[in-house]
Amino acid sequence: MAISKQYLKSRPVCKVTFTVPAEEANEVVVVGDFNQWNPEEASLKKLKNGNFKGTFEIPKDSTYEFRYIIDGNYTNEIEADAFQWNDYAGTENAVLFV
Repeated sequence: MAISKQYLKSRPVCKVTFTVPAEEANEVVVVGDFNQWNPEEASLKKLKNGNFKGTFEIPKDSTYEFRYIIDGNYTNEIEADAFQWNDYAGTENAVLFV
């Protein structure tokens, strides 16, 4: 899994690209504070190499908790900037600093 960040000089946003290797998966979405945890607005596109990839414009100078949903199962980004305990889910969420 990987995250890349591209800060824009013209606007106060960061283009964040999420890449998830999941050859056997049918669907991968990324949900978090930046999209109100709404899976309808967070689908990643499956590439020919088996990775799922998507780029989102996220307001910068903030911290966001997020998780991937791979075929209905929640998982964290292992290369996240940090991890934060979530009492509601009883597990950790990945954290993104932008």
